[in-house]
Amino acid sequence: MASKTGILVIGASGQIGTELVMELRSRYGNSNVVASDLKTASKEVLESGPFEQLDVMDRDRLHQLVVQYNIGEVYLLAALLSATAEQKVMPAWNLNMYGLFYVLELAKEGFIDKVYWPSSIAVFGPNTPKQNTPQSTIMEPSTVYGISKLAGERWCEYYHNRYGVDVRSLRYPGLIGYKSNPGGGTTDYAVDIFHKAVSGQPFECFLSENTRLPMMYMPDAIRATIGIMEAPSDKVKIRSSYNVSGFDFTPTELAEEIQKHISDFSISYKPDFRQAIADGWPGSIDDSSARADWGWQNEYSLEAMTADMLSHLGQTVH
Repeated sequence: MASKTGILVIGASGQIGTELVMELRSRYGNSNVVASDLKTASKEVLESGPFEQLDVMDRDRLHQLVVQYNIGEVYLLAALLSATAEQKVMPAWNLNMYGLFYVLELAKEGFIDKVYWPSSIAVFGPNTPKQNTPQSTIMEPSTVYGISKLAGERWCEYYHNRYGVDVRSLRYPGLIGYKSNPGGGTTDYAVDIFHKAVSGQPFECFLSENTRLPMMYMPDAIRATIGIMEAPSDKVKIRSSYNVSGFDFTPTELAEEIQKHISDFSISYKPDFRQAIADGWPGSIDDSSARADWGWQNEYSLEAMTADMLSHLGQTVH
C-alpha cells in the first residue's frame, strides 16, 4: 500500500491553524497539506493549496476527506477556547471531546498514522503550583475548556497505550501572533493590546495589572508543534501532553515593553470574568521534559517578540 503523504489541518482558520498550514505547506508541498474548517480560510491559505469545509463532528465527512486525500497526519486544532466555552458549556464539551474521539478512532482503525492534538495550561487549576509548574502535578481545572483538555490528555495517553496510536500533544501557554485576531481566549489580551497600540488607542485590559501568565510567540509555537510531530517516536516519551513555554509576563510588564517603542501608549485595568479563569492558571511553566526528550528550544524573548509584533502590525495598519 502506498504511504500516506497527506496532512490534514482541522480548524485551519483559527489563530494557530492559519500559520501552521502555511509553514507545513512550505515544508511538505502545497498540495500535500489540506486545510479544513467550518468557516472559510484566509486568502493566503485558499490560494496556496486545497481547502475543504469540514465540521469535525461530521464523522462521515471526516473519514471521506482522510481517504480522499490519502491523509497520514492530522493536526486537530478545532476547539472552543476558554472564555467562549464558559458561555457555551455543552457545545464546547461536545466539540472538544467528540472531535478528538473521531480522530483517535480513525487512527486506531489504521486510517491515520499520526495525530497532533493541542492541550493547554488550562488543564491546571487553583491548587497547581503557580510558579515553574511541573510537567506532572496537581491538575484540578475549574473551567469547561480546562476540564475538556484534561480529559483529552487522558484519552490520548489511553489510545497510545491501549491501541498504539501515535498521538502527540503540547500544553500551549498563551499564544501571541500578528496574523489573526483574538479568538476568545483568556490570554488574548496580549494580542489585542498590540492592535490598540499601533492604532494609537489606549488599551483597557480585562485582567488585573499583576496577573502573570506564561506565553509563547506564534513562530515558536509553530516550531514546537511541527518539532514534536517530526521527532522520532521513541523520543516522545509523554503521550498525554508536554509543557512548553517561551516566557512569562504581567500586563504591566508587556505595556512597559510596548512603551519603549510607542511612548504615548497607555493602559488601564478593568478585570472581568476572565480574571477568575486566569487566577487558576500558572504564572510560569517548567518545560524541561520537552527540552530533554525531543529538543524543544524557544527562540523569542519578551523583548524580541514585542519588537517583531509591532514591526509587523505597524506595516499592516499604516
